[in-house]
This record gives sequence, C-alpha cells and structure tokens, in this order.
Amino acid sequence: MLLSPEKTLFIRGTVPVLLLSDAPVHALLPVLAAPDGAVPRCDGWSIVARLTLCVVDGPGEAGLVVPAMAAPVIDGTGGTPEMANWCADSEQAGGAVVLSLDELPEELDWAHLLGSGTARGGFVPSLP
Repeated sequence: MLLSPEKTLFIRGTVPVLLLSDAPVHALLPVLAAPDGAVPRCDGWSIVARLTLCVVDGPGEAGLVVPAMAAPVIDGTGGTPEMANWCADSEQAGGAVVLSLDELPEELDWAHLLGSGTARGGFVPSLP
C-alpha cells in the first residue's frame, strides 16, 4: 500500500527513524514499550531503504511503500538532511526504527514517543 510522503518524517541519526502517521499498517505493528529508551526489534518486519522508495514489509500482506525522494528528512547528526544520507545511515545501522503514530508530532519529544503507549513499531532490520 502506498503511503503519502506528507504522512512521513525521516530522521537521520546513528540509528535512523521513520515516523509514519495514519499508516495502514498501524494496527499490525506491535505497541511500542520502550520507557527506558531501548527500542525493541519488530519481529517479522523488514525495511528496504532506497533513494526513491522506502519499503516497510511485514508479515503476510502487511506493508507499505513511501515515495522517499518526496518525503521530508530532518537531521539529528549535524549533517545534511538528505534522503541519500538517511539511506546510508539505515544501511550502516542494519535497519531503522519505524514508529507509527496517529499524527506526526509538531515537536520531537522522544521520551513521550517511546513511553506514551500510543506509538507502534520498533527497530526494523534491513533485508540482507
């Protein structure tokens, strides 16, 4: 299923993050419980991050495609907020943290996102 790039936010970092809003896979992802900041792995899910498309694939028919080139990217590393850099971060980390929310936050409050019980997702490994 195609997810509009306006409903995503790619965040660069040592472990990059992909925030999703109003995603069709929201209910299929596990409820995120990471109050200590340790994000659990999303078993059965994988990610393929490319410059033009980002595919998040889940068990069975679950999954989505994001037109990555048109999606917003912000930088948490002090570098350049470009999709190519986010993809490189994802490759180096072996995946990305994928968080599904009802709506994208206006401000990033990691403690709230990881401990509120409203986010779903976790660390999603890259396909080998």
